[in-house]
Amino acid sequence: MEKKNLLLLVCTVLSFFTVFAVNAVTIVIPSIAAEFHMSNIVQNWVTIIFLLVVAILSVPAGQISGKYGLKKVTILSIVLFIIISIVNVLVTSQEQFLACRLILGISLSFINVTSMAMIVNAFPPEERGKALGINITGVYVGLSLSPFIGGVLNYNLGWRSVVLFGVPFLFVILALLLTRIDDEWSSFENIPLDIKGSFAYGIGIVLFMYGFTILNTQLGIILTVLGIIILVIFGLIELKQTYPVFDIRFFKNRKFLSSNFASLCAYLATYAVTTILNYHLQYIKGFDSQTAGLILLVAPLCQVILAPIAGRLSDKFVPQILAAIGMALGTVSLVMFSSLDSTTSMVFLIVAMIIYGIGFGLFSPPNTNVIMGSVPPKDTSVASAAVATMRTVGQAMSMGILTLVFAFVMGDVPIIAQYYPLLISSCQITCIICVVLCIASVFASFVGIKSDSSN
Repeated sequence: MEKKNLLLLVCTVLSFFTVFAVNAVTIVIPSIAAEFHMSNIVQNWVTIIFLLVVAILSVPAGQISGKYGLKKVTILSIVLFIIISIVNVLVTSQEQFLACRLILGISLSFINVTSMAMIVNAFPPEERGKALGINITGVYVGLSLSPFIGGVLNYNLGWRSVVLFGVPFLFVILALLLTRIDDEWSSFENIPLDIKGSFAYGIGIVLFMYGFTILNTQLGIILTVLGIIILVIFGLIELKQTYPVFDIRFFKNRKFLSSNFASLCAYLATYAVTTILNYHLQYIKGFDSQTAGLILLVAPLCQVILAPIAGRLSDKFVPQILAAIGMALGTVSLVMFSSLDSTTSMVFLIVAMIIYGIGFGLFSPPNTNVIMGSVPPKDTSVASAAVATMRTVGQAMSMGILTLVFAFVMGDVPIIAQYYPLLISSCQITCIICVVLCIASVFASFVGIKSDSSN
């Protein structure tokens, strides 16, 4: 196999397992919550804490991996992933479980950045959209199979089998990287790390995102505002740095800015949907994790089919138009999800999931191609960090919106039958908020069409 194609295979498998680590656990959260006596708010934090760490580290990960080598950082991250996965199955409390999720987020924040940056470096511009489409297919295969695999494993072997599922495969990936991929990519090797900027970003994003999840309290408002102020200071620091951890000047490029904003809005609007549908199927409809996982296959399977097609189309047609059409379909699906209740038919739910899957499958590869293609080749690790940051910040805040609505509507309670009507109302309100965000993503996709990469 040609070296660049082997690298693409390795990175695509890595993409699968980074998604699996999040989404397979999502489907088994009711089982984990039952064992560790988690409330509805803590259940959501199983996902949020992971995404929060990835969001914090995605920006410095671009500079760090560019300095020390994309392959080297990937190898170290995989080793950490394997170790923490093994430790995770030995935990005996919800605090220990959340701590493992936090450390797992550290490893995957680097893998998210390095895998995409390696592909961009290995493939010429005329093949990049196709390669990115295949890589994103790995993400969608993970999205589609992880609920099903996770549900089956949990139903038959318990949630610990879900945590360990990826370990044998990652040993194989580790061996391939060490023995078959001898290239290394280090675009920032002579550039000092921006420690000041990294700390300002990390503190700002933690305060902002944690505050956002408890915005129903006075402390939440204070932390959110403080986080925004520190993030503004971070931007000012970066403008003065010779070698910033994230070059704010990239946002002067309208294509880069609009596509990143479209990505942020898209993940804000769509990420909590899987959790909402999982809660609907397991709590409201009463399905077990295996059956719920099988039903949740529908939307991601559509994404798997469309992602490589959308990637190729983005090399030939205006990618922003494809992305806008995708998010328009996403808007339709969220309107449908906003009406889910105990009487909703399975046919209605599946049709909505198909529309959702087609929409997001059509959005992501073209939008990613725009972002990665709007910066010089030497800055691909920074662009990759931007893609990862928009995705994880959007995902974490999407779960934050759901958690915030839970806090306002339900309070901090276990999800049991007496609270199901409030659970339904919470999910409906969240979907309505997400409709607005989907519409914002559609408009953002159109903004950069008439601009070139230099303005």
